[in-house]
Amino acid sequence: MENDRVSTGISGLDEILDGGLIPGRTYLVRGGPGTGKTTLGLHFLVSGKAKGDKALFISLGEPESSVRRNAERQGLDLGGVSFLDLSPTPAFFAEVETYDIFSPAEVEREPITRRIVEEVENLKPSRVFIDSMTQFRYLAADPFQYRKQVLSFLRFLVERNATVLFASESSSEAPDDDLQFVCDGVIRLNDAPEGRSLSVSKFRGSSFLGGRHAMVLGGRGMEVFPRLVPEAYRKEFARETIPSGIPELDELLHGGLERGTVTLLTGPSGVGKSTLGMAFMKEAAGRGERSVMYTFEEEVELLLARCEAVNIPAYIMVERGTLAVEKIEPLRYSPEEFACAVRREVEGKGSRIVMLDSVSGYRLSLRGEDMTGHLHALCTYLKNMGVTVLLVNEVEHITGEFRATEVGISYLADNIVFLRYLEMQGELHKAIGVLKKRLSDFERTLREFQITRYGLKVGKPLVGLRGILTGTPEWTRPPG
Repeated sequence: MENDRVSTGISGLDEILDGGLIPGRTYLVRGGPGTGKTTLGLHFLVSGKAKGDKALFISLGEPESSVRRNAERQGLDLGGVSFLDLSPTPAFFAEVETYDIFSPAEVEREPITRRIVEEVENLKPSRVFIDSMTQFRYLAADPFQYRKQVLSFLRFLVERNATVLFASESSSEAPDDDLQFVCDGVIRLNDAPEGRSLSVSKFRGSSFLGGRHAMVLGGRGMEVFPRLVPEAYRKEFARETIPSGIPELDELLHGGLERGTVTLLTGPSGVGKSTLGMAFMKEAAGRGERSVMYTFEEEVELLLARCEAVNIPAYIMVERGTLAVEKIEPLRYSPEEFACAVRREVEGKGSRIVMLDSVSGYRLSLRGEDMTGHLHALCTYLKNMGVTVLLVNEVEHITGEFRATEVGISYLADNIVFLRYLEMQGELHKAIGVLKKRLSDFERTLREFQITRYGLKVGKPLVGLRGILTGTPEWTRPPG
């Protein structure tokens, strides 16, 4: 029984909980108003109903009709879920109750307790969600009695083979520190300016994924995106060389890029970084491999049309499923949500090349968080899965002082390929070179780089020039 798991109904949360909740135990969901406590409980009950479990919602605050309306708006079908509505009725306000001898708590507690016992004994639910346990605090004369009553109530449910999820409002007026001690697990929901998040601080009898995880509430209820732990993923793959399909470029790279490596394509705006990355994807499509490009700035249609203009059949590649181009709105997705999207491409659709265009766009999606840490985790995961990673990095200076990157991520790259503008005899030219290659040697010269309607062209080594990296080279001997 201990090896079985009870799904929360949220796949990302089940992953964090190492498969789900342990049956026959009690779990606290804590957080402020509007953080999603009720929504999580609804997912838990709906998931049970789908598996044939008897599910019971005990509501002490919100009326059943309101809960069902809100669930329907989130696409959650509560048909078959039983309700015990203990929320105050409108008639309560008009009634005049007098308590001559006993306190209000003692008078109110007995009928509520009786109704709960009767409902549980009749239904025999295997899943129970209580919203919220905070209301029981007002039915106790003192903290000692409250703790004792909560322990007794939870034990009553567990002894009847129920897995219990209960919410707490977790406020300064009604702290829930005592509830954290009496339960088997604690799930914390948080709503902050940088986005919603979820964390697990306690989970008896099981391992779990700690730390902060991104969470979204929307038209599909709650979605949870676990933080990426790259060490947990590894796949066997052949460390082969991936050619670009451009002979001169492959000469420069001594055959191409190795599978399972990270390559930084760096240079100023408009120099051809994205197009260079697409050349590797075009060659991969010829081998029947799938690639995916995430663009943070450029529209998909414009990018595909631009590829077609330089003899890269992007539309056909998309049609055949060997290429996917996804437009990412930077301020819409958290880094965890984006990492989950990448995982679906890699693990679900078998993508072998992943390109991020660009690093600066990815940084925007982090909402002030540390970019290097998130990018390091994502790249390490992809390398472990045998995926070739292309990172497009834009430098601000068109000519002048040479920099591979201005955001301090060059250490992440196994390979650095840079593109450069050159002024030669009054004309603007482009050059390509390799600055770093960990797994093989490379050509240490620079070559002229051109983007034509027939495709990418890489020329012979630019010998006889000095000061190429300054952007204004000089001939050491006459050209030709």
